[in-house]
Amino acid sequence: MKPIRILFAIAILALTGCASTQANNPADPLEPLNRGVYQFNDTLDKAITKPVAQGYNKVMPETGKIMVANFFSNLDDVVVTANDLLQFKLTQAASDGSRFLFNSTFGVFGLFNVTSRLEKHNEDFGQTLGYWGVASGPYLVVPILGPSTLRDSIGDIGDSQVSLLARVPHVRTRNQLYLLKAVKRRAQLLTQESVLEGAMIDRYAFIRDAYLQRRQNFVYDGNPPHEDYDEEESDFEYRPDAPAMPVTGDAVEPVVAPTVTDSAPSLPATQDHNTHKH
Repeated sequence: MKPIRILFAIAILALTGCASTQANNPADPLEPLNRGVYQFNDTLDKAITKPVAQGYNKVMPETGKIMVANFFSNLDDVVVTANDLLQFKLTQAASDGSRFLFNSTFGVFGLFNVTSRLEKHNEDFGQTLGYWGVASGPYLVVPILGPSTLRDSIGDIGDSQVSLLARVPHVRTRNQLYLLKAVKRRAQLLTQESVLEGAMIDRYAFIRDAYLQRRQNFVYDGNPPHEDYDEEESDFEYRPDAPAMPVTGDAVEPVVAPTVTDSAPSLPATQDHNTHKH
């Protein structure tokens, strides 16, 4: 599904000449267009994705949800390890590679997390580009897939080259796995998104700022540089100590949601629920 995100991102950029660019945030020059896509995603989420995720939570036993989360987290460790190496984080690469090796074998294809003592990291090619100085580019809201940036959309190309999920040869099986991963992630966000319900805030701006803060925080391993904007230009501020809010995708996967994070609710012994950096 990542190539689809890339195509959508290119299409959005191609339409920028038709969209007004009177944006309040310099990181979001396509705000009018992005808001329209956000409304589309939000409507689709309420009609389809959220009800499916709620059904998943009801019918799937807690142990089953943990095993599904562990399985996909284990596959993601391959992408994480590759990007560790590209950033010359050799000690971290050894740790993440060991997680994949032991969980794939002793953990029965990653269904069980037997490496809970090893820290779970988050790296992708979008972060690798940022690590080497590539600017994030404009903020993008991609149809169906949600928040991204130009850099993160391009980074998906690199991740797809090493992703085991993208290399599943049987198309139907591959698509079913993508769908299960999307439902799993959306189900994990149901509790977190309650923070936004009933709040008198601009949900679009809140989600955008949370996504950009989170990505900046990942690129700089939890210690991003402070950036000041003129008050009349933007009210956006990077806050590395801000609470993690729902964002899609690893910026990475197809989740139709009005929210923006990979963070999951607390579940015991689950790889996806331990994602953090040191």
